[in-house]
Amino acid sequence: MTTPTVAGTGAWTPVGGLPVAAAWYGQHDGAVVLDDAGGALVAGGADATGNAIDAAARYDPVGNKWETTGGLRAARRLHTITRLLDGSVMVTGGLGGADDGGPGLPSVEVYDPGEKTWTTIDPLGQPRWGHSATLLANGSVLVAGGSAPRPGGGVHALRSTELYDPVEKTWSPAAELTDGRSGHTAVPLAGGLVLVCGGVAPVGTAEDPALAFCELYHPGDDDEWTPTGSLRQARRHHAAAALSGTTVLITGGAAPGSPGTGPYDPFSRRTAEKFDATSGTWTAVHDMPAGRALHRAVPQGAGKVLVLGGAASDRDEAGYRSAVGYTATGDAWAPAAGLDTGRWGFAAAVLPSGKVLIAGGVARSGLAAADPTVTELTRTSELFDGTAGLS
Repeated sequence: MTTPTVAGTGAWTPVGGLPVAAAWYGQHDGAVVLDDAGGALVAGGADATGNAIDAAARYDPVGNKWETTGGLRAARRLHTITRLLDGSVMVTGGLGGADDGGPGLPSVEVYDPGEKTWTTIDPLGQPRWGHSATLLANGSVLVAGGSAPRPGGGVHALRSTELYDPVEKTWSPAAELTDGRSGHTAVPLAGGLVLVCGGVAPVGTAEDPALAFCELYHPGDDDEWTPTGSLRQARRHHAAAALSGTTVLITGGAAPGSPGTGPYDPFSRRTAEKFDATSGTWTAVHDMPAGRALHRAVPQGAGKVLVLGGAASDRDEAGYRSAVGYTATGDAWAPAAGLDTGRWGFAAAVLPSGKVLIAGGVARSGLAAADPTVTELTRTSELFDGTAGLS
């Protein structure tokens, strides 16, 4: 069963399917824009059995299709993918094993768009997955937090962070996070700041508790993290997008056991909140029309964000087709045209044209799938034009 879709602004156009079906369950592993022409890249991810894959593909905006590129040197999922200032793309860390975990990967690879090849460079100092990787204004990359095996068994969240120097092509330790976290969002702000929010801190229980704590990274000679205002509600599997150089919108997230009233699922958050870096505070904004987690949120110009797809949880779910747009002026939500294929755990990127490209992800899992033992992935991809239908 798929969720009903309300008619909204804009339009989705199907484009060529991915060469290999994949899902991206992390916050920073989905897709990056390659060039001003509108090319995009996906790499790694998980297959229908939860195993990491080494496939990579490039979106060709001229042919409106995906083409296979050279594969990763190491299969990985829950990694990060970041476009560098010189146009190359860096992939860091992740898990190389199946859905039952593994030791984590320290390896780092860089993609050359001209040669269409991956090259292994100096590894991270700490193997990790579920971390963030943020491009700073000076071209360096900040890797923060994530998960790693806990001595004696289990998993723990990391406080450690590392900086990549694009000139020396080396990694060095950076200031530690105030709170260890994994599966968090990280958003660069004006003045070189980086805001990290939410995520989880594994404690050995069946469900990792969500975090409300947030903090800011101060680059350069400061090289420090400072706590800032906490989220009004702890969140995991949420999404974040910048509204401006000083404001960030956080949406949704999974909330096991919460008695919400969202029409998609009672255990999914409808709430959203806005961060103001000038005051370091969070304020509630109007609730989304319906709750969602494992979705994507992308900026759509000053003060606007488009929220896409998702599900209530990562078990027994069909992906949502709905999309909604938020406008900070007026604090209002409005329906956007629904996806052709409902999905969660997918890749999304805003192209230079302003159009939004989405690809892959999970269509159905568990009891929602034709075979509850097999997760149904989709190879389909779509392109959203927010101006379609406007005169």
